Amino acid sequence: MTAGQPRTDKTERTPHAGGTGPDEPLPSLTEQMAEQLGGWRGMVESSIPVLVFVVVNIIGELRPAVIAAVAVAVAIAGLRLAQRRPIRHAVNGLFGIGVGALIAWRTGDERDFYLPGILYGYAYGAALLGSAALRQPLVGWIWSIIAAGGRSEWRQNPRLVRTFTWLTVLWGVVWILKVGAQHALYVANMTTALGAARLLLGYPPYALLLVITIWVVRRVNRREPAVPATVPH
Repeated sequence: MTAGQPRTDKTERTPHAGGTGPDEPLPSLTEQMAEQLGGWRGMVESSIPVLVFVVVNIIGELRPAVIAAVAVAVAIAGLRLAQRRPIRHAVNGLFGIGVGALIAWRTGDERDFYLPGILYGYAYGAALLGSAALRQPLVGWIWSIIAAGGRSEWRQNPRLVRTFTWLTVLWGVVWILKVGAQHALYVANMTTALGAARLLLGYPPYALLLVITIWVVRRVNRREPAVPATVPH
């Protein structure tokens, strides 16, 4: 490529390979990671209410721990709203904290603060594995929404279908394992350890799976030959 010559990259610009469009390159790995994780700020903010609950519950009782966790979650959501920043992650976190806090408050058992997350994790893992078994891999459809502008040409590409299928199985297995570890601590009534597991098994595995998924799919896309557009007869 000579100086001043426009760069062309067929694999990045090919809709068949799962890009965002014929004239738009795929978002970079860091851009996609930032979008899904909410950036470092989003990761930290989503962990703070759980951390507050764990700490206050250790040094105090259930009721102040619940109040503190919910108050912090509301404050974070309000701050983001006041700063006109995206609040999707904050609202999701607030909803999860609120449901867990309500259940724990009603039952009087601090373990139940983590119960909705455990149930959600099992359901999500089962949905992932089920979609892979039906050859409708959920990771592929999520990729279509996140990185391909809603396009689903990967369904006509056997290699991408296989790739998304095994990636979906990987996500499902990891999700079941991490939720299973939290469930074991829940049954053993190890509330403090359960809180630590909730933090350690939250974003780190999710971030690692995202890195693997983005890297693998982009690598498969680069290997796919450009397919010229055809006019249906």
